[in-house]
Amino acid sequence: MNNHEILPAKEKKQSRFYYGYFIVAACFFIFFILGGVTFSFGVFFKPMLSEFGWTRAATSGAFSLNMILGGVFGILGGRLTDRFGPRLVITGGGLLICLGYLLMSQVNAIWQIYLFLGMLAGIGMGGMAIPMMSTIARWFTKGRGLATGIVSSGVGVGIIIMPPIANLLITSYSWRTSYLILGIMVIVFIGIPAQFIRRAALQNTSVTRDADALETDRPHLPAREFSLQEALHTPQFWMISIMSLFFLFCMQTAMVHIVAHATDINISAIAAATILSAIGFVNLGGTIAMGGLGDRIGSRKAMIIIFTLISLSFLIVIFARELWMLYLFAVVFGLSYGGFVAMQSPMVVDLFGLKALGTIFGLVMFAANIGGASGPLAAGRIFDVSGNYQWAFILCAFLGLTGLLLSILMKTTHK
Repeated sequence: MNNHEILPAKEKKQSRFYYGYFIVAACFFIFFILGGVTFSFGVFFKPMLSEFGWTRAATSGAFSLNMILGGVFGILGGRLTDRFGPRLVITGGGLLICLGYLLMSQVNAIWQIYLFLGMLAGIGMGGMAIPMMSTIARWFTKGRGLATGIVSSGVGVGIIIMPPIANLLITSYSWRTSYLILGIMVIVFIGIPAQFIRRAALQNTSVTRDADALETDRPHLPAREFSLQEALHTPQFWMISIMSLFFLFCMQTAMVHIVAHATDINISAIAAATILSAIGFVNLGGTIAMGGLGDRIGSRKAMIIIFTLISLSFLIVIFARELWMLYLFAVVFGLSYGGFVAMQSPMVVDLFGLKALGTIFGLVMFAANIGGASGPLAAGRIFDVSGNYQWAFILCAFLGLTGLLLSILMKTTHK
């Protein structure tokens, strides 16, 4: 008889490399390109304004539409992931984003930006974050926050690398050619890794692959498995949705407008682009550190820290007039941003379980994307009216403090 056949079942199980790590690697690379191309929009902002003479509010509106449709179709993406698994959903989303960015190289009218970046890429976004985050949550029980943080850190890597590259491409060629290159990168870095992502059976979702550890780590979960209808009747669902809306309002306001704001206060375009890279660099460490911290102290306490940081970051940027102060903003903001991305999915799991995770998380992200869409649009309008971003930053600080209060008041769910 083969020696392998007489090994105890538990030992045989531990002898295999856990496939969840492949899922983490694939999702990391997808988030890398997704975060990089999405948040390079701030670098493309002024070159497009210079060529076409559009207002900042009108141009920001395309990004806002992208966020709204990403949220709307994220609900569908979560539902489809619950039913059919993540691979098909992510691949389809990647193809739509690729098409949108390729067509952005041919833009000649503002309605085309709304169609290509806002609609096509926005619908594609619905097949990205929610399928990946809900899949990670199902593959990992112990260390879920850390695994989510590692995956989310791909966004930080993308923000570090892509804005300077986009700025270099725009300077060397044109913003049109740069969008063409980004479209090609999307299909490579999303399409290929997506083929390695698959659904996890709930009984196998342990980072340690240890059956005993799994049982001791999850004794409370069956009593907290909420259906969508049950989750909608809890105050916690609405609280986390509002918190997500406020956070994304603040986050996307900064990511779209901080480069333009920096150049408005006489900082060079090259130096201004490095602010996004600084955010990405700190985000990279923040997602991993806050994910690990959240595993130890719980998602609610982690959220209190996260909203404290984002409130502080906007209080800093309100008074920032020199590059070093904007870098300080980038550090504090990057920590909060990375932490929120790492802890949002684990907090939904902690509150409502895994039964309808994709759909529930999709609705929470829909609320978040409404905030993400409203922030850049509102900030652009405030600038068009007042000539600066000060009131936009004050509004973000207020929303951050409100989110902090909600995170303090948040209680565990009881079914």
